[in-house]
Amino acid sequence: MIKKILIANRGEIALRVIRACRELNISTVAVYSLADKYALHVRFADEAVCIGPPQAKDSYLNIPQLMAAAEVTGSDAIHPGYGFLAENAAFAEICISSGLNFIGPKPNMISTMGDKALAKSTVKKMGVPVIPGSDGPVNTFEEAIKIANEIGFPIILKASAGGGGRGMRVVNSQEEMENAFLSAQNEAEKAFSNKEVYLEKFIVNPHHVEVQILGDQHGNIIHLGERDCSIQRRHQKLIEETPSPAINSETREKICEAAILAAKSVNYESCGTVEFLVDENGNFYFMEMNTRIQVEHPVTEEVYGIDLVKEQIRVADGEKIETQNVCCFGHAMECRINAEDPDYDFRPSTGKITSFHTPGGFGVRVDTHAYAGYEISQYYDSLIAKLIVRGKTREEVLNKMGRALDEFVIEGIKTTIPFQTKIINDPNFRNGNFDIGFIERNYGKVK
Repeated sequence: MIKKILIANRGEIALRVIRACRELNISTVAVYSLADKYALHVRFADEAVCIGPPQAKDSYLNIPQLMAAAEVTGSDAIHPGYGFLAENAAFAEICISSGLNFIGPKPNMISTMGDKALAKSTVKKMGVPVIPGSDGPVNTFEEAIKIANEIGFPIILKASAGGGGRGMRVVNSQEEMENAFLSAQNEAEKAFSNKEVYLEKFIVNPHHVEVQILGDQHGNIIHLGERDCSIQRRHQKLIEETPSPAINSETREKICEAAILAAKSVNYESCGTVEFLVDENGNFYFMEMNTRIQVEHPVTEEVYGIDLVKEQIRVADGEKIETQNVCCFGHAMECRINAEDPDYDFRPSTGKITSFHTPGGFGVRVDTHAYAGYEISQYYDSLIAKLIVRGKTREEVLNKMGRALDEFVIEGIKTTIPFQTKIINDPNFRNGNFDIGFIERNYGKVK
């Protein structure tokens, strides 16, 4: 029985875990860097331990410091949240070997799905549709050219490790290949200490659709529907919604079945997300699997009525998941509110928040760690809040999201709220006429 959880993270996800633990009567330990001394997760946890200076590598990514904090506080479990060490198989292994319950999948599940090329070959064996491309990492420019000519341009180069759009290059012709290949390798090595890249056919104007998966230690795996994450800029998601307006009921059933097969390929446990690209004809292809809780998990919670963080903890504690009477109702949407200036190429905006007012009303939820007086640091991700709304229909949700964005007041720094308001009011978006290139095509020009 889990009694005390150390949360190896910060920001809104740390608060999210603290709240779930409190409702489960589980004690919590917050860790923090010197930059987060006055953060809300530090205040609301039962205990708090400083683990180092502001730089993430010296604090939130410092495994020895995290393990020492767990030992000193008598924690018996660690929740990694998302980002930082959430998909680090070595960290999961260290936790387990130290007698701690890692609230997430097993290390082998993380490592298999964390290597995108290996993940692709693994799910392919289960009959999951995959994008044509290399069977593994492509080590030489000559090999990349050969495969690209076989499957046809355009192609996309992707880092085998990591995500967030780093180490990715779209290549439209053979002439572009050499420079793109070398730059993708260099960026991957800098970002992930692994320069391996693989190659795929580039799907033109697809939707990015992901399926929420939940598995337990008893072999049960269920899906909790799909989310459309196509509204993104430079591979960074800005708006997510469920159900996806891009697919019909037949495709929805098939893509969710494929997601379960992908999860079964590694006997998956815990929360996870299987990501697909859906082309203009409704064909879908496996892209990757994220072996963690997603930033956008609240939209699924709102339409399924299931607390996914609690489910993570229960699964880690050996409980069986509910496989019956799981159903979706209504529509939900999330806007990621970032401390960025959309008028100047989404430049990070740091400084003190002087005024902070969150929207409310029926069907409106705000997950945030920010407050008036809170200092936005240069050291971490720019996400400061998630605005989630739900309703019976997509039209109702769009109207409610527009109203909620108008009510959301954040002063002292720049945020993405004005930009997201434009998108919500965009006729094409409201009519469902969008794909992953929507922002670049319609809002690509910034100062």
